[in-house]
Amino acid sequence: MRVDKQMVDTVTVVSLTGDLDARSAPVAQQELSDLIPECTPVLLDMSGVGYVSSAGLRMMLMAYRRAQQSGTAIGLVGVPETLRTILSATGFLRFFTVAETIPEAISALESD
Repeated sequence: MRVDKQMVDTVTVVSLTGDLDARSAPVAQQELSDLIPECTPVLLDMSGVGYVSSAGLRMMLMAYRRAQQSGTAIGLVGVPETLRTILSATGFLRFFTVAETIPEAISALESD
């Protein structure tokens, strides 16, 4: 799992690349915890994620909770259809602002 960060306008865009499974999710969770700044919107670019296990879902939930604790808006972009189906079935989609493109997501996060 690779975690890359860049600032786009006032939003921290975190690109995840690889599988989110029991082995990689704890590493990604730690890196996200370090990257989620207070009061700065965060966008998780999921377009490079091929597989998400229950450990990956837990990592996403922990990122959401950390963002909520610090008053940070958090969103998802580039969610593959298989992951979108899982997130919808588990109710995770209601936690995140979800958009198709980075500009759409940034606009939505900046207006939250």
